Amino acid sequence: MAPHVVLTYDDGPEPGGTDRVLTALADRQATATFFVLLTRARAHPKLLDDVISEGHEIALHGQDHRCLTQFSFEEVRRRTQDGKAELEDMTGHGLSWMRPPYGRQTFASWRAVKATGLEPVMWGPTTWDSRHISQSERVSKALGGTVRGSILLAHDGYASLADGVDDGPVPNVDRGDLTRRVLEGLSDLGLQGQSLSASLQCGSPVRAAWFKR
Repeated sequence: MAPHVVLTYDDGPEPGGTDRVLTALADRQATATFFVLLTRARAHPKLLDDVISEGHEIALHGQDHRCLTQFSFEEVRRRTQDGKAELEDMTGHGLSWMRPPYGRQTFASWRAVKATGLEPVMWGPTTWDSRHISQSERVSKALGGTVRGSILLAHDGYASLADGVDDGPVPNVDRGDLTRRVLEGLSDLGLQGQSLSASLQCGSPVRAAWFKR
């Protein structure tokens, strides 16, 4: 098996995004970890089921997309614990991972997430698919910083007012096409996309401090 890169998708599930990403992953026999928002999972349970049935991993991104750093330790712990329990009930699977919205965490919020039994997960390279840039720029950004064992950040949705935030206009991006192009580029580099748990079966996690408000 080729050396792996961890593929991660945030902010879904979302029609027109998640479904196209799933098709692209299936075409390349790749797996990924989907960091799910409860606001989206409640609205699109069928898409959540599709992610699982196609062999991918579910992780928690949050009850919504508000930054955890605005909440107290106890509130972060409660929100994360409640979100974990609800998502596990929806999927029938235990969760291992959590990615704080925007990658923002303090030492206190990190401790609160850890107190729920979840491991916070950040990233290395990114597709920049939340920016208003060309598709070729996104692919170049993703592949330029990707090496064996990297955790690559992408999105299968885009957080909005329904998720408690206003991040501006939705970027014009075909998420399925972007996934396909990235996977082709990884293949050219001799790399294969896998979910986080699958990759850890033949590797070890890298632990580093990541704290920003």
